[in-house]
Amino acid sequence: MTELTKLPVTVITGFLGSGKTTLIRHLMQNPNGKRLAVVVNEFGDVGVDGDILKSCAIPDCPAENIMELANGCICCTVADDFIPTIEALMKLDPQPDHILIETSGLALPKPLLKAFDWPDIRSKITVDGVIALADAEAVADGRFAPNVEAVDAQRLADDSLDHETPLSEVFEDQISCADIVLLTKADLTDQAGMDKAKAIIAQEAPRPLPVVEVSEGVVDPRVILGLEAAAEDDLEARPSHHDEPHDHDHEDFDSIVVAIDDIEDVEAFKEKVAALALEQNILRVKGYGVVKDKPMRLLVQAVGTRVRAQFDRPWGMDDVKQGRMVVIAEHDHISRPAIEAALNG
Repeated sequence: MTELTKLPVTVITGFLGSGKTTLIRHLMQNPNGKRLAVVVNEFGDVGVDGDILKSCAIPDCPAENIMELANGCICCTVADDFIPTIEALMKLDPQPDHILIETSGLALPKPLLKAFDWPDIRSKITVDGVIALADAEAVADGRFAPNVEAVDAQRLADDSLDHETPLSEVFEDQISCADIVLLTKADLTDQAGMDKAKAIIAQEAPRPLPVVEVSEGVVDPRVILGLEAAAEDDLEARPSHHDEPHDHDHEDFDSIVVAIDDIEDVEAFKEKVAALALEQNILRVKGYGVVKDKPMRLLVQAVGTRVRAQFDRPWGMDDVKQGRMVVIAEHDHISRPAIEAALNG
């Protein structure tokens, strides 16, 4: 296979709940004639994102072209999970025209890009581009550091002063590695917030980056696919906080899966999830619930105190009809008894 016929891969990265699955669902439904394949990296063992995507599979992206990696962060399990998955996708008949990789919200893209130098796949695939999604409201609110303005002022005064949180470093590494930034949930943010978010991204980016405002994952595929960035050959231009030999670990974060009692009042349950974020500093909640006297499955997705719940499909005959939620937080804020009590109390 020559350089010109390498299979393009787009890496879609972004902070927790930034809208990666929504974007991929839009691309699947608007493939512009391309036969797509998708790799989903779950953080936790409830395959919510993969299930959402498989439920909207179409001929140009059938369910068998959607593969999930649920054994940990994709950038930490390259040899065990990622490389065999990519090799399996390349053996599909017909072979996909383009592969989309949805990283977990905690994944750093640079270690993943290094994997594309793997001898068995380097001559066959190329990183068409890295797309970083950033939640406009969250960026504007400065949630990636205890006090964004103070940290910025200290950095200007003395480069040795760095008070960023681990979440901030994840965010900055994703921006630094990107070819395009999608500023998502633009419909929830006013113009002042959008301008502030763009200014923060511009400050953190190592080079000028195009920033596109997006709502509900809707973007013209021509804007983000076909970039021909060959990012695997451009690593030096994509700096990381974790460029040391021991690139990356997730000791700062934990995830647990919590069994949920049948839900009587959906709005009341949403309030419980929002309260959990405030009281226990929970970053992300996602999963399914059983609502009493309802045949439909309730899909719940929360980022901080922003909670969305919708009935996505009927419970199937083979489904285990049990509510389960993946809860993600920084290491010091995970308490299974407290979380179970909050959600089931």
